[in-house]
Amino acid sequence: MTAPTQFHKSSLSGDANYVEVAVASQEVTVRNLKSPDGDQLVIGRPVFRAFVNGLRTR
Repeated sequence: MTAPTQFHKSSLSGDANYVEVAVASQEVTVRNLKSPDGDQLVIGRPVFRAFVNGLRTR
């Protein structure tokens, strides 16, 4: 696992404060803005890209 460099608010959150993402060379880390020190989801960049593309087609 590569350490993320910097978290930023997901543009998919809109005006709400739901998630932040951090992009590393091979993966994306997602965390809950309401609990930034809590659990984090780490997924590969291709999987994250497919997930975002799926949201955009809805």
